[in-house]
Amino acid sequence: MFNNKSILITGGTGSFGHKYTQTLLQRYKPKRIIIFSRDELKQYEMQQRFDQSCMRYFIGDVRDSDRLKQAFKDVDFVIHAAAMKQVPAAEYNPMECIKTNIHGAENVIKAAIVNNVQKVIALSTDKAANPINLYGATKLASDKLFTAANNVVGTGQTRFSAVRYGNVVGSRGSVVPYFKKLIADGATSLPITHPDMTRFWITLQEGVDFVLKNFERMQGGEIFVPKIPSIKITDLASAYGSGLEHEIVGIRPGEKMHEIMCPGDDSHHTIEFDDHFVITPSIKFFGKEMNYYINALKEKGKLVPEGFEYHSGNNSHFLTVDEITKLDSLA
Repeated sequence: MFNNKSILITGGTGSFGHKYTQTLLQRYKPKRIIIFSRDELKQYEMQQRFDQSCMRYFIGDVRDSDRLKQAFKDVDFVIHAAAMKQVPAAEYNPMECIKTNIHGAENVIKAAIVNNVQKVIALSTDKAANPINLYGATKLASDKLFTAANNVVGTGQTRFSAVRYGNVVGSRGSVVPYFKKLIADGATSLPITHPDMTRFWITLQEGVDFVLKNFERMQGGEIFVPKIPSIKITDLASAYGSGLEHEIVGIRPGEKMHEIMCPGDDSHHTIEFDDHFVITPSIKFFGKEMNYYINALKEKGKLVPEGFEYHSGNNSHFLTVDEITKLDSLA
């Protein structure tokens, strides 16, 4: 699907962009991979790792609509990974979060439509489901924008979908590198926000593979949610700091006790497949009839029971301390 195609990744110098680029180069023969981001140092560092002839590095900000339109010229597929993601930072800098996560999403949509991009997948987050923090609220707004874009495009070819998943093992800004640094510095205890807290857990490669597969599955308008395990925060701390005490420090601004990926209020729009869920649009697409029960790969799904909710606290699959440790070695 990606052979001889041009793929652009916004926010491409992040953890996801690195792994996605590596995977594309290993499995396909793309015509171009365009890394679009605003940090010149991170682009320089990424160029040292990926200097193949198909690689392109484009300095720009998703807040800049004209720059995006220029970057999207002759692009086939877009992965929108650029976002302001740190929950406390968003709470203290709300307008900056809104400009990047909402206005930036709108700019990506406009640039994709103008340039007749084939398919766009936006990376979402479990925090967008029943959000209680600004980051989650802006990503929910972004999800709605990308869903509605399938109407905005009119008779154009561009299709838009989103992928929603949980915490990524070892990604920049996650708690795992923080724990590892504390342990390396000789810490005698690890900070725990709350002993009952749970989170969804996925490796970076699993996230990349899920996005790749959904480019094949998508018809437009779906929010794809993988079936992934949960972890207890106390087990996570035990996996990395065996024998260390746990210091309860309290929940940070905007944090939840458990994360949700498929809210109960969306159960009448949620379809279950073998290894994932799809939250279908609540709006109708004019002139387009979509059967989301059979995707573009001919996989068949069924509607979940009324009131069904997929959240990290009631998940049927929790990782043990040993499994968390093993997963980290694969990350």
